[in-house]
Amino acid sequence: MKKSTYISMTEKINGSRILKHAVVSLDVVLTKAVYIIYPVFIAALFVTGTPGLPQAVLVPGVPFVLLSIFREIYNSPRPYEVFDFPSVIDKKTKGKSMPSRHVFSMFVIAVTVYCFYKVPGLFIGTAGIVMAVVRVVGGVHFPKDVIAGAVIGIMSGVIGFMI
Repeated sequence: MKKSTYISMTEKINGSRILKHAVVSLDVVLTKAVYIIYPVFIAALFVTGTPGLPQAVLVPGVPFVLLSIFREIYNSPRPYEVFDFPSVIDKKTKGKSMPSRHVFSMFVIAVTVYCFYKVPGLFIGTAGIVMAVVRVVGGVHFPKDVIAGAVIGIMSGVIGFMI
């Protein structure tokens, strides 16, 4: 996305109390929802004795750590750093934009949950799409960051459950 597109988009959102509240609220609610759903899902697997608990923990966990290390080393700047504008989502982090860890997490968790429970997995995947849009319009990620996060999350989940 070009600088003019980001500035125009974020100015419109920041200029509207309702739009800004919607973007920020979606970011917070979706993030918290998935980080609550995942431990509940793991607890449900444990309580019910469903086979696959170790995989359900390792498949998202190992790639999350590797992705975090990669982001630290690659250290790609965020849109608000590159284009010098106030983001909609209040974020002060410098770098570590590529790939989006929020989007990665949602998609790897979506694939993991889907392998056990189809409908909740699809719901989380849909929420991941919304999160990707929110992180871009919120000015904290470039489209390539969220696309990479989604692709790596899906691939990590699929490969993890194939192994």
